[in-house]
Amino acid sequence: MRDTSVATNSKAFRDYAILDKFEAGIELKGSEVKSVRDKKVSLNDSFARIEKDAIILYNCHIASYEKKDGFDKSEPTRPRRLLLHKSEINKLVGKVNQRGFSLIPLKMYFNQRGFAKVEIALAKGKKLFDRRQDIKERQLKRELKRAVRRNI
Repeated sequence: MRDTSVATNSKAFRDYAILDKFEAGIELKGSEVKSVRDKKVSLNDSFARIEKDAIILYNCHIASYEKKDGFDKSEPTRPRRLLLHKSEINKLVGKVNQRGFSLIPLKMYFNQRGFAKVEIALAKGKKLFDRRQDIKERQLKRELKRAVRRNI
Protein backbone atom coordinates (compact mmCIF):
# COMPACT_ATOMS: atom_id res chain seq x y z
CA MET A 1 0.00 0.00 0.00
CA ARG A 2 1.46 3.33 -0.97
CA ASP A 3 1.55 6.24 1.43
CA THR A 4 -0.93 8.91 0.35
CA SER A 5 -0.22 11.12 3.34
CA VAL A 6 -0.28 14.82 2.47
CA ALA A 7 0.74 16.36 5.79
CA THR A 8 1.73 15.15 9.24
CA ASN A 9 1.82 16.87 12.59
CA SER A 10 5.44 16.35 13.58
CA LYS A 11 5.04 17.76 17.09
CA ALA A 12 2.01 15.68 18.06
CA PHE A 13 3.83 12.57 19.29
CA ARG A 14 6.44 14.65 21.09
CA ASP A 15 4.04 16.94 22.94
CA TYR A 16 1.08 14.60 23.53
CA ALA A 17 0.37 11.09 24.73
CA ILE A 18 -1.96 9.61 22.10
CA LEU A 19 -4.84 7.63 23.60
CA ASP A 20 -7.23 6.96 20.70
CA LYS A 21 -7.30 7.68 16.95
CA PHE A 22 -10.24 8.52 14.66
CA GLU A 23 -10.56 9.00 10.92
CA ALA A 24 -12.60 12.05 9.95
CA GLY A 25 -13.58 13.60 6.66
CA ILE A 26 -12.89 17.29 6.18
CA GLU A 27 -15.12 19.88 4.54
CA LEU A 28 -13.04 21.74 1.92
CA LYS A 29 -13.71 24.15 -0.93
CA GLY A 30 -12.67 23.24 -4.48
CA SER A 31 -9.50 25.31 -4.58
CA GLU A 32 -8.50 24.00 -1.14
CA VAL A 33 -8.69 20.42 -2.42
CA LYS A 34 -6.28 21.35 -5.21
CA SER A 35 -3.86 22.88 -2.69
CA VAL A 36 -4.09 19.79 -0.50
CA ARG A 37 -3.28 17.61 -3.52
CA ASP A 38 -0.21 19.82 -4.09
CA LYS A 39 0.77 19.13 -0.43
CA LYS A 40 0.60 22.77 0.61
CA VAL A 41 -0.79 21.97 4.06
CA SER A 42 0.56 22.48 7.57
CA LEU A 43 -0.95 20.77 10.60
CA ASN A 44 1.54 22.20 13.10
CA ASP A 45 -0.16 24.09 15.97
CA SER A 46 -3.60 22.95 14.79
CA PHE A 47 -6.26 21.55 17.10
CA ALA A 48 -9.93 20.59 17.07
CA ARG A 49 -12.84 21.61 19.29
CA ILE A 50 -16.35 20.30 19.70
CA GLU A 51 -18.97 22.99 19.10
CA LYS A 52 -22.73 22.36 18.83
CA ASP A 53 -22.43 18.66 17.94
CA ALA A 54 -19.75 19.33 15.30
CA ILE A 55 -15.98 19.08 15.41
CA ILE A 56 -14.15 22.12 14.06
CA LEU A 57 -10.47 22.11 13.04
CA TYR A 58 -8.59 25.33 13.83
CA ASN A 59 -5.19 26.68 12.68
CA CYS A 60 -4.80 24.16 9.85
CA HIS A 61 -2.98 26.16 7.17
CA ILE A 62 -3.97 25.31 3.60
CA ALA A 63 -2.26 27.66 1.16
CA SER A 64 -4.38 29.31 -1.49
CA TYR A 65 -4.18 27.71 -4.93
CA GLU A 66 -1.93 29.81 -7.21
CA LYS A 67 -3.48 28.89 -10.54
CA LYS A 68 -7.02 30.01 -9.69
CA ASP A 69 -8.47 33.27 -10.87
CA GLY A 70 -9.93 35.86 -8.49
CA PHE A 71 -12.87 33.73 -7.39
CA ASP A 72 -13.15 31.73 -4.19
CA LYS A 73 -10.72 33.68 -2.03
CA SER A 74 -10.60 31.82 1.26
CA GLU A 75 -8.52 32.46 4.34
CA PRO A 76 -5.68 29.90 4.69
CA THR A 77 -6.34 29.20 8.39
CA ARG A 78 -10.13 29.37 8.43
CA PRO A 79 -11.98 26.92 10.71
CA ARG A 80 -12.98 23.75 8.87
CA ARG A 81 -15.62 21.23 9.89
CA LEU A 82 -14.59 17.62 10.44
CA LEU A 83 -17.07 14.93 9.46
CA LEU A 84 -17.63 12.08 11.91
CA HIS A 85 -20.52 9.80 12.77
CA LYS A 86 -22.79 11.04 15.57
CA SER A 87 -21.81 8.12 17.81
CA GLU A 88 -18.11 8.97 17.44
CA ILE A 89 -18.78 12.63 18.24
CA ASN A 90 -20.75 11.66 21.36
CA LYS A 91 -17.90 9.38 22.45
CA LEU A 92 -15.42 12.25 22.01
CA VAL A 93 -17.65 14.76 23.84
CA GLY A 94 -17.54 12.67 27.00
CA LYS A 95 -13.78 12.25 26.88
CA VAL A 96 -12.84 15.82 25.90
CA ASN A 97 -14.93 17.26 28.73
CA GLN A 98 -12.60 15.48 31.14
CA ARG A 99 -9.75 17.66 32.29
CA GLY A 100 -6.59 17.60 30.21
CA PHE A 101 -7.76 15.87 27.03
CA SER A 102 -7.43 17.47 23.59
CA LEU A 103 -8.24 16.66 19.98
CA ILE A 104 -5.10 16.86 17.85
CA PRO A 105 -4.81 16.17 14.09
CA LEU A 106 -2.05 13.69 13.33
CA LYS A 107 -2.07 13.54 9.54
CA MET A 108 -4.06 14.48 6.45
CA TYR A 109 -4.31 12.08 3.53
CA PHE A 110 -6.46 10.93 0.62
CA ASN A 111 -8.20 7.57 0.93
CA GLN A 112 -8.52 5.13 -1.97
CA ARG A 113 -11.77 6.72 -3.16
CA GLY A 114 -10.04 10.12 -3.39
CA PHE A 115 -11.64 11.79 -0.36
CA ALA A 116 -9.53 14.00 1.91
CA LYS A 117 -9.34 12.56 5.42
CA VAL A 118 -7.82 13.76 8.68
CA GLU A 119 -6.62 11.39 11.37
CA ILE A 120 -7.40 13.02 14.72
CA ALA A 121 -6.34 11.74 18.09
CA LEU A 122 -7.66 12.02 21.59
CA ALA A 123 -4.53 13.13 23.41
CA LYS A 124 -3.27 14.26 26.77
CA GLY A 125 -0.45 16.80 27.01
CA LYS A 126 2.94 15.58 28.17
CA LYS A 127 4.90 17.28 30.89
CA LEU A 128 8.64 17.91 30.61
CA PHE A 129 9.53 14.84 32.71
CA ASP A 130 7.35 12.65 30.47
CA ARG A 131 9.30 13.80 27.42
CA ARG A 132 12.60 13.12 29.17
CA GLN A 133 11.39 9.64 30.10
CA ASP A 134 10.52 8.93 26.45
CA ILE A 135 14.00 10.03 25.37
CA LYS A 136 15.61 7.71 27.93
CA GLU A 137 13.47 4.78 26.76
CA ARG A 138 14.42 5.39 23.12
CA GLN A 139 18.12 5.49 24.01
CA LEU A 140 17.85 2.24 25.97
CA LYS A 141 16.12 0.50 23.05
CA ARG A 142 18.79 1.76 20.68
CA GLU A 143 21.57 0.49 22.92
CA LEU A 144 19.87 -2.92 23.25
CA LYS A 145 19.64 -3.25 19.47
CA ARG A 146 23.32 -2.37 19.11
CA ALA A 147 24.30 -4.92 21.77
CA VAL A 148 22.24 -7.64 20.10
CA ARG A 149 23.79 -6.86 16.71
CA ARG A 150 27.32 -7.06 18.15
CA ASN A 151 26.69 -10.45 19.80
CA ILE A 152 25.24 -12.08 16.69
